[in-house]
Amino acid sequence: MAEQPGTDVDALALDEVVRFTSELIRIDTTNRGGGDCRERPAAEYAAQRLADAGLEPALLERTEGRTNVVARLEGTDPSADALLVHGHLDVVPAEAADWQVDPFSGEIRDGVVWGRGAVDMKNMDAMILAVVRAWARAGVRPRRDLVIAFTADEEASAEDGSGFLADRHAELFEGCTEGISESGAFTFHAAPDLQLYPIAAGERGTGWLKLTTKGRAGHGSKVNRANAVSRLAEAVARIGAYEWPVRLTPTVRAALAELARLHGLFVDVNAPDFDVDALIGKLGRAAELVEPTVRGSANPTMLQAGYKVNVIPGEAVAYIDGRFLPGGEDEFRTTLDRLTGPDVRWEFDHREVALQAPVDSPTYARMRAAVEEFAPEGHVVPYCMSGGTDAKQFSRLGITGYGFSPLRLPPGFDYQALFHGVDERVPVDALHFGVRVLDRFLRAA
Repeated sequence: MAEQPGTDVDALALDEVVRFTSELIRIDTTNRGGGDCRERPAAEYAAQRLADAGLEPALLERTEGRTNVVARLEGTDPSADALLVHGHLDVVPAEAADWQVDPFSGEIRDGVVWGRGAVDMKNMDAMILAVVRAWARAGVRPRRDLVIAFTADEEASAEDGSGFLADRHAELFEGCTEGISESGAFTFHAAPDLQLYPIAAGERGTGWLKLTTKGRAGHGSKVNRANAVSRLAEAVARIGAYEWPVRLTPTVRAALAELARLHGLFVDVNAPDFDVDALIGKLGRAAELVEPTVRGSANPTMLQAGYKVNVIPGEAVAYIDGRFLPGGEDEFRTTLDRLTGPDVRWEFDHREVALQAPVDSPTYARMRAAVEEFAPEGHVVPYCMSGGTDAKQFSRLGITGYGFSPLRLPPGFDYQALFHGVDERVPVDALHFGVRVLDRFLRAA
């Protein structure tokens, strides 16, 4: 394929991003939780390709086999703040029987790369490697120092990955004030004539909860008004039915304003009587980008109680996937206190902060410009992620995180549904677009 005018991405880079994506997929880095994962083969793969480009990558582990890679590419302006560019190496499990192809084959078929990690997020890992290597061939250096990190354990607690790096190796990220990673700058087909490119500028906080109820154990045939299962079930039902109040963060408010404008809707999102649900109802498919993040949430996901049908257990346990908005953790806690009631104790099984990044920053403007140069038909909009990424852990170092892993996708390609989904895949053309946009942004950043 010919070189794209005006970029330092050559034909080899376009070939490498596809090959690297496929080869990384073939390295099975399934993270089943509880420490059941081994990222080291993928880390060594990435490190070797960075070393071939003249960098000096460090391989770092908290736990044997749970390997992270960190390297620094020096920029031309030593006074500029550094930029963190990061991707994770682990993937969620895949049940091969459900897939059209072997999920760890990395098969390239009809212009599409198939396999677990194709969009989450070995594609971005491959883009980073391809860009850095293209720069080495062309003698290009960015303005800012780039700290490149490939992490372990993002799909679980991040304790062996970004959490470990932030807590134990902060010196490697010296000077970093901003970072980019997954889940942004992808094509979202809101309507036949409306293509959006959402850039993530926030994340809801993670509040995974464990609920525990004590009661009086006894025979299943007897009256028992201290039944732990009943007490827990009542609390879980209250939590599941609760309607969380609207809380609009600056990022979400900016997203709503831009989406309303693009849909020809004239609303004042700052008005005291602004009805967010009414607007969301008029946004069509684009509502998917904002609806999960105008409120907190708490969804019951797991129940554990008992060992025999005719025995009332003395304890029952439930797990809740809770998410809170930036600035909303105190409200989240007090709401859970009220909903669980006096007979149920709750605690965080896993907690991470909510994030927010400015949408009027020079970095956001440069991301927008890079996308619009290669997708002039598209409209860049900010959004807040409903879930979370490694940006949460890196925020401990004062690093503001954005979601920016660019992909141009055809109509009907449901990018978000493929995250953790069956038949995960990415078009070759999307990878080529991503390399070009990432190259343009990083050189300007």
